[in-house]
Amino acid sequence: MITDSDKIHLEEKGISIEQFQKQLNNFKEGFPFLELAGAASVEKGILAVSPDEEQKYLDDWDKYKSSVNRKIVKFVPASGAASRMFKDLFEFLDKASDVPASAFEKAFFDGLTKFAFYNDLDKICEKNEKKNIEELLAAGCYKAIVENLLLPKGLNYGNLPKGLLRFHKYGDRERTPVEEHLVEGSLYAKNDSGAVNLHFTVSPEHRIMFEKLVRQVKPGFEEKLEADYHVSFSVQKPSTDTIAVDENNEPFREDGVLLFRPGGHGALIENLNELDADVVFIKNIDNTVPDKYKTTETKYKKILAGVLVDTQSKIFEYLKLLDTGKYTHDELMNILYFLQNTLNIKNPDTKHLEDAELVLYLKRKLDRPCRVCGMVRNVGEPGGGPFLAVNQDGTISPQILESSQVDMSDPVKREMFGNGTHFNPVDIVCGIKDYRGRSFNLKDYVDNSTGFISVKSKSGKQLKALELPGLWNGAMSDWNTIFVEVPIETFNPVKTVNDLLRESHM
Repeated sequence: MITDSDKIHLEEKGISIEQFQKQLNNFKEGFPFLELAGAASVEKGILAVSPDEEQKYLDDWDKYKSSVNRKIVKFVPASGAASRMFKDLFEFLDKASDVPASAFEKAFFDGLTKFAFYNDLDKICEKNEKKNIEELLAAGCYKAIVENLLLPKGLNYGNLPKGLLRFHKYGDRERTPVEEHLVEGSLYAKNDSGAVNLHFTVSPEHRIMFEKLVRQVKPGFEEKLEADYHVSFSVQKPSTDTIAVDENNEPFREDGVLLFRPGGHGALIENLNELDADVVFIKNIDNTVPDKYKTTETKYKKILAGVLVDTQSKIFEYLKLLDTGKYTHDELMNILYFLQNTLNIKNPDTKHLEDAELVLYLKRKLDRPCRVCGMVRNVGEPGGGPFLAVNQDGTISPQILESSQVDMSDPVKREMFGNGTHFNPVDIVCGIKDYRGRSFNLKDYVDNSTGFISVKSKSGKQLKALELPGLWNGAMSDWNTIFVEVPIETFNPVKTVNDLLRESHM
């Protein structure tokens, strides 16, 4: 039952009644599992770039970004809160004992002086507790240290986004992930005029803090790196929020008001869609390293971009040829071969198509956004991976899938998922303009049947939440996709605070 106040609420958020009803139906009907054709591997579906090819792709990218009127943007989802990063320390605060007991707690305190935020924490402890960290440790006041790190009375790290935390030390200076991404951008996304474009998606309540940080550090980096930074921000649109429901799939309400929740990172396809760019690099905010480790990272970002522009140039060439209407059957077979062996799109029915029908099929499959996704060898990290999946039109194509999209009760599917040799580090380079130079409407390429339903709680009550198709999952389902193997050294996320004690962050 939708009340008049509900209608006003929906209108304020920019959500139509039709969208609202569709979301409720998603809870009731669920989402279908995707059909797997198999896990992608270097033998089938993942490109392993040879040493000889590496230089070609590096040169292709350098040539492309030096071209006139090419706009390159580094897109960084940065709205994620750091609360999960400190989950173990919050649990430590809730324990009866004041003494660190778990391996995680001991490692944190043993490595305390190595953290980039140590000096800030030492000062705030001195201010609030009248003792510095060394004195608090000697007195056994471990929880006081953690409280001053996590809570509003101190540094408030437990409530800030990861992008604003001090991650890395440089002598007597420290850097946040935002600053590291500014440096990264200059290394592989700077054009010949020195322009570096970065776009951060942030939460509304933290936007001012992000903007202030960039204003403070931008002049120094521009001078040091001979770069002209253009940094922009956006927030997740209220219209991408999704309704929460109770265990009976009825709208969840607080004091009679409908409860909406953020739709997950898939909502960011709207933000990406509004960028004016030829090529977009996508990388998570916490996956960054100090300068001394950036050489490998930069090399493979350029290789991924080289693969993208090389592939796009072929796609554009083929589409222009098809537009002329002057092509031979052999040329159509060459394009089909490219589709099957470079883009890894298979369709057993193509052998039955007449040339005129084949042309329509080729145009439909080629004239789409394109992405090149770095994939690293599976070392037990959580998250999705590269697979060859069956699409709604019966074709098989590369897709990045999460376990929730696969029917794990089916032993065959479970084995396929378990046999995955690589996983997705979110290392993506996108081409979002067509061969005519026009921006694709990225919302046209979302598979809306690939959302997620999860169980959460609010005010002590259980609820079900709906996540939109993930940004690199269903939101890019109908893109042309190429998987490229990249080394594990390019993947250095900070999922917990102790990850900052790894060598790659020292």
